[in-house]
Amino acid sequence: MQQALKAVFFVMPFLFGIGFIAPVTAELIEATGMATPVGLTPLGFGLVFGGAWGLYATAKGSWL
Repeated sequence: MQQALKAVFFVMPFLFGIGFIAPVTAELIEATGMATPVGLTPLGFGLVFGGAWGLYATAKGSWL
């Protein structure tokens, strides 16, 4: 059980990135009427952005 919790908490920044940052980014894009690059949907762009930031935070151990 302890190993399973360690694994979940290790990837928690990535899960936060795709579970929270992605939808917030998509809503901000829709609210401001901005165009997304490469014709992605707002949610698609949010998932790429949030996932990349979450992977960076997981790898580095810090959000900044």
